[in-house]
Amino acid sequence: MSTMTAAAATQAAFDHHLGAFAKGLDELMRDYDDNSILVTPDRTYAGTAEIRGFFKAFIDGADPKFWESFKVLKSSVHGEVAYLAWEAKPWVALATDTLFVKANKIAVQTFTPFGGS
Repeated sequence: MSTMTAAAATQAAFDHHLGAFAKGLDELMRDYDDNSILVTPDRTYAGTAEIRGFFKAFIDGADPKFWESFKVLKSSVHGEVAYLAWEAKPWVALATDTLFVKANKIAVQTFTPFGGS
């Protein structure tokens, strides 16, 4: 796969991931498979069942106004890697996500939130 094709596939997966939050948990989970892992400061989630549990708790625990305050600060894609820096003040002062996309699925994602209430 050429770098351009890899970048285009990564961008498509990245765009879907960002848009999926508004469509619900099932749509969000289409980005992952049983080999996917999600690494956070608290723990590593492996496979769709654990990742689903993480996102269900994240979505269920978010104040409805969280989504209104969500703002992308920086995003970039290079090959199979996508990077996102975002905020949702006052809940999240800054957060970063890094995604490694393989075969149109998020194979590895890191998520680190910094500060907020």
